[in-house]
Amino acid sequence: MIGLGRMGANMAERLRRGGHEVIGYDPFSDATDVETLDGLVDALTPPRVVWVMVPAGDPTDETIVQLTSVLASGDLVVDGGNTRWTESLGHGGALATEGIGFVDAGVSGGVWGLDNGYALMVGGADDAIARLWPVLQTLAPDDPDGKGLAHVGPVGSGHFTKMVHNGIEYAVMQAFAEGYELMARTDLDIDLPATMRSWQEGSVIRSWLLDLFVRALDDHPGFEDLDDVAADSGEGRWTVEAAIDSGVPVPAIAAALFARFESQHEQSLAMKAVAALREQFGGHAVVAADGDPTKKTIHRDGADRA
Repeated sequence: MIGLGRMGANMAERLRRGGHEVIGYDPFSDATDVETLDGLVDALTPPRVVWVMVPAGDPTDETIVQLTSVLASGDLVVDGGNTRWTESLGHGGALATEGIGFVDAGVSGGVWGLDNGYALMVGGADDAIARLWPVLQTLAPDDPDGKGLAHVGPVGSGHFTKMVHNGIEYAVMQAFAEGYELMARTDLDIDLPATMRSWQEGSVIRSWLLDLFVRALDDHPGFEDLDDVAADSGEGRWTVEAAIDSGVPVPAIAAALFARFESQHEQSLAMKAVAALREQFGGHAVVAADGDPTKKTIHRDGADRA
């Protein structure tokens, strides 16, 4: 297991609890079992299985390039990070030229996966997936029907389906957040925590995200101690871009992504522009930067147009 952060360390521990021998490598963690990548390769008996669990982008690219030079034909590399699916196609192709197998594994479960198991959507050749299957079964939830684990297609499909999964996550979180704010801004003095809890059982919108919303309210009453900034880590953007390329409308996911963009700005220039335009065409009052509303503006021709 390369990468022993919050996800990688817990996954290594779940595998060990399941009876697998795991060698962990992370130059930035005291939990590392070996000091170098070469040491990791030497500690594994061929044919090797190496699971990469590092941040997407350059860290994953650099790790796979290094692995290409130190692994041997017949070895297998698994990328369990949130890599863009197009990059996974490139990784798979580069490794294949050296006879090294590749599986792109979409992994969901966060910090709860150690005890609850991880939802896994994996892409790769049938023989590579079959070889990896005992490991995947240990990482997956303990469900008698096999829910939470699927071989979804060829290389690239694992990360594509995880990308869509995260796009849906954006939209669902945004819907809960908007509904909460709507209730909070009424004059009805609604008991918001009680309302959210009432949805947890029997409701058609009950879900794990709702459970986490209630938990978040317990940890941050009224969210008053939090800043109003929500980062976007890439998957939402990629989902919308893939939708554009495919001509598939995803308005809910796109709106959720754009809401995150707006949260990352101190002020909304677009809304300032709208306020200025309303002043121009209708003489509507605008609010100055210090918060004081200005007097109603009358057009130069004397008309007060709506």
